[in-house]
Amino acid sequence: MTADMIDIAMAVAGIAVAALLFFPPLAKAKLWRATVTPLASIIGSGFLILGPILTDTFGTWGIVAMGMLCLAGYAFGSAIRYNIARLDQPDRDTDFANRVEGIASWALAFAYVISVAYYLNLFGAFAARIFGAPSDLLGRAITTGVYLVILAAGLTKGFSLLERMEQFTVSIKLVVIAALIAALGVHAGVEWNGHHLETSGMKLGFIGSVQLMFGLIVTVQGFETSRYLGSHYSPDERQRSMRLSQWIATGIYLAYVALLAVSFESGSFTLEETAIIDMMRGVSVVLGPLLILAALSAQFSAAVADTNGSGGLVRELTQGKVGGKTTYLILVGVGLAMTWLANVFEIIAYASRAFAFYYAAQSLLAALRAWYGGAQDGRNRRVATYSALAVLGAAAAVFGTSAEG
Repeated sequence: MTADMIDIAMAVAGIAVAALLFFPPLAKAKLWRATVTPLASIIGSGFLILGPILTDTFGTWGIVAMGMLCLAGYAFGSAIRYNIARLDQPDRDTDFANRVEGIASWALAFAYVISVAYYLNLFGAFAARIFGAPSDLLGRAITTGVYLVILAAGLTKGFSLLERMEQFTVSIKLVVIAALIAALGVHAGVEWNGHHLETSGMKLGFIGSVQLMFGLIVTVQGFETSRYLGSHYSPDERQRSMRLSQWIATGIYLAYVALLAVSFESGSFTLEETAIIDMMRGVSVVLGPLLILAALSAQFSAAVADTNGSGGLVRELTQGKVGGKTTYLILVGVGLAMTWLANVFEIIAYASRAFAFYYAAQSLLAALRAWYGGAQDGRNRRVATYSALAVLGAAAAVFGTSAEG
């Protein structure tokens, strides 16, 4: 009976979200179109791997850790939103602010290189599960093959096809996530009714917990994509879409982690890249294949987007001296080295450090703009807030650690 309830809940949630995504008034709404890009990036960054990490490390307190990660992401987003508001006033920037802007852009281009390695290594890990038990060698071989496919597409201008595939994969990902949360909701409800909900404590002390969360910043990354949609949307639309995407993503993440935290006890499962598949086996037999589909969709679309983003940024920063093809070659070379020399958890920490540095630079830029050219009302508060965020981002870039310590 419970299995039937879970399957029904999954079907209803999946169909409802699919219908909503293709509902013409919503699908055509400009604000929603602007919101989908950062939302898909945030949710796709680490949704499937983050839940098991927080549950295993923080136990029932995983929901608090998730809330703090989302809060940190929203705070860094506020600095970027302030910078978006100033994009149409470049003449008001100081030379130092312009240099910080350049550093931030280079930092993002580098972060993209590492994030693509993160996405594609997750892709390989989940794809390997199609053939049975987890296999590091098979996962890395699959990742290598996908890297070569993306490189071939980039060198032959085949990204247009990959981008059309990306638009389709975003919808698949959101539908499967809705089904997953619905299944976990019913499962937790049944466990609560039978007084079987789990409670467990933290594995790490305060310092270790903070360092781990620093190393997980990349899992709530993606909102910054709104900053680079200027050719399609106004500054106000980009700020509103970023804020909305972060609100929606926060709601989804908190529900997901809370349900996992009360359904599974810390230490009751083996923490690996694809742990969520094994955890969900006791919830619904349908979820395993769906999660593999969602993971492949999410990681592939995110990898294509960031590969494109890195090539475009480098081309812009070098004024065309370094083209997209050269960037793709570098990106693949670095990515393949990380694939064979590091594991997914280490790559997540590296990517988090890279994005933390980017957020620190953006926060410093916001503080400079607030000090030199911002409105007098609330200026000191803004300068203090953005300066504190710059310090936080720098600390995350230096001290972040991986889930495997």
